[in-house]
Amino acid sequence: MTLIDVDSARQEAFAGRMINIIDDGCLAFLTSIGHQSGLFDTMAGMPASTSAEIARAAGLTERYVREWLGGMVTGGFVEYSPDHDTYLLPREHAASLTRAAGPENLAGITQYLALMGEVEQQVVQAFRQGGGVPYSAYPRFQALQAEESGRVWDAALVDGVLPLAPGLTERLTAGIDVLDVGTGQGHAMNVLARAFPRSRIRGVDISVQGIAAARREAEELGLDNVEFAVVDAAEPLGSYDLITAFDVIHDLARPGRTLAAVSAALRPDGVFLMGEIAASSKLEENLAHPLGPALYTFSIFYCMTVSLGEGGEGLGTVWGEQAARAALADVGFTHVRSHSLEGDFLNVYFVARKD
Repeated sequence: MTLIDVDSARQEAFAGRMINIIDDGCLAFLTSIGHQSGLFDTMAGMPASTSAEIARAAGLTERYVREWLGGMVTGGFVEYSPDHDTYLLPREHAASLTRAAGPENLAGITQYLALMGEVEQQVVQAFRQGGGVPYSAYPRFQALQAEESGRVWDAALVDGVLPLAPGLTERLTAGIDVLDVGTGQGHAMNVLARAFPRSRIRGVDISVQGIAAARREAEELGLDNVEFAVVDAAEPLGSYDLITAFDVIHDLARPGRTLAAVSAALRPDGVFLMGEIAASSKLEENLAHPLGPALYTFSIFYCMTVSLGEGGEGLGTVWGEQAARAALADVGFTHVRSHSLEGDFLNVYFVARKD
């Protein structure tokens, strides 16, 4: 290719976009630091303040805070007054950056980008040699996922997600047997156990560390109607009235076997409640998705590669509603409805029943 072959206006426009991508990528790392260090939470409760005042309030080193603030100001996150040498986090920005924002807090998601950087070279190697990156290469992933999903479950599990299945809340109140597949650190089931003390709840996962964390939280909350166990969900599971699987099936090495085990474990009048990423199995239908590039990136750097690393199918993050419905039908679910929650464009919930 020679310069004569290039549309100069198009080339300049794309070069400008690349500069923005580099800036925004760096801002994502600074946002992760602001979340982890508590700087956003601290600044949200402060008037315009100097870097020394902010550092003191956050219990951090001023020199680092000052440099971080420089990035936040040039990136448009924080307002700066050169006359007074003070910094202010606008309330409108805090609404998307602080823990007080609950599910609206987007800062926590940026922590995953640093996690991706830790395994980048292994992912590049997988591109060249095939296979995948093992789950053990992501020691922080489960904790990050628990933090992110915990805000959603606290705000919406009982009053938003469960009512998607008609009559389910009433059955849980009366008392039924519940199983959560891929429970992670178990927060969703602990929320459920506290809300429905007459129900008998079990969470299973292959992660020893995750199950240990789930048990600790249950003990701290004084819950006696929930238990957690290290179990491969692709094996026989028992018998239950409600089985849940939130953002987990597409990650598994053997998703088909797990869904078959779920189907076999569900009682005749039972409900399978499955949460998955709201995306399409068709690339062209994801072009307008607000997090389209992010979904494919998460797939390459975690969901797909971990599954392939375990010798699995490598479904990936963008499994898609069409493929999910087909997989549910394959294991005997004849009545499947999909639902979205208002304000949540990232997830879709399937309510599946058998004849």
